[in-house]
Amino acid sequence: MNTRSGTPASHPPGFETMTLRSFLDVLAAKAPTPGGGAAASVIGAVAASLAGMVVNYSIGKKTLSQHEPALKDAIGRLHRASDLMLELADEDAAAYGLVNELSRLPEGDARRAAELPAAQIASGQIPLAVMAACVDLLMLMEELAGITNRQLRSDLGIAAVAAEGAGRSSWWNVYINASFLTEESTKNAWIQDADRMKLRCTELAAKVEMACR
Repeated sequence: MNTRSGTPASHPPGFETMTLRSFLDVLAAKAPTPGGGAAASVIGAVAASLAGMVVNYSIGKKTLSQHEPALKDAIGRLHRASDLMLELADEDAAAYGLVNELSRLPEGDARRAAELPAAQIASGQIPLAVMAACVDLLMLMEELAGITNRQLRSDLGIAAVAAEGAGRSSWWNVYINASFLTEESTKNAWIQDADRMKLRCTELAAKVEMACR
């Protein structure tokens, strides 16, 4: 989720069915959603799918036959990771749309007072979930680095960089959303978790890149 303001627009179609051109157009539009949070999640989905290509080129390869069970398991996990990232992109756009709508209500509005705190909490939990998914994705890529087709090692390296970028990008959404919280314990917990996962993403991506050289 980001913190842009603007005139509320109709919610775009789900990211699973949106064309790439449509996504780029709605992302560039002067509208509250989608924003950086959805973009980070979509980048995570791209990373998972690119890693899936590497695995598909490894399955059935004689020199990697001993890794066939692990590779077949990985392709399912990567597909689920891609699906999850797109779901989180939808959730992020919806969450920020609601926060934006509620924030535009007058300070004393009953609905704003009743619903905004919970909406703000949700807006931070989603990028935290994206970061956790990126950590899981990079851990899987680390496993794959030694058991996949070396001809596609650049693709796996790029997938790792993209997954790290998605995780690091989501850190910004956690950070900015935490700044609106009034409860210091929750704010500090969010930042600590986000800092830890950001570092973990960087460490794992570096390991994958080194293994791919």
